[in-house]
Amino acid sequence: MAGGLRVSGFFPGAVEMIVRSHAAYYGERWGFDISFEEQVRAELTEFAERLEAGRDLLLVAMDGDRFAGSVAIDGSCAVERGVRLRWYIVEPEYRARGVGKRLLADALEFCDGAGFETVYLWTFRGLDRARALYESAGFHLVEERDAEQWGGVIPEQLFERKRNG
Repeated sequence: MAGGLRVSGFFPGAVEMIVRSHAAYYGERWGFDISFEEQVRAELTEFAERLEAGRDLLLVAMDGDRFAGSVAIDGSCAVERGVRLRWYIVEPEYRARGVGKRLLADALEFCDGAGFETVYLWTFRGLDRARALYESAGFHLVEERDAEQWGGVIPEQLFERKRNG
């Protein structure tokens, strides 16, 4: 793991760091258009404005003043659907250094400690390293579908993790 890494919750500027990281990675690597960046910004801002302790979680990994990664747990639909894992990303220079594993483990520890039975996430086919992390943490693919968004057709995938198996 990166030396000096600290993981904390929301702080001023965190939303923009997370948006910038998502926009750069998914724009450069996957060709997502501006609508993706706009959606991440709008949804993440709305989430940050309504963060509720014990229900929601935002974790931001920083290495000094450098953004290393993030993950969130959105509990707003916990009763109907389960809690949603969102905005999980690790900057390229921090990949394969334990940052992603730590963020995911901390997020799932929060979910288990809060008694959430189901954690789910939407992703898309092709993010093989992330999928391997999800599956090693107990997530299972439950749905796959094509969605027209962000400038193309995306092969979306829904993963779920049940607390007791």
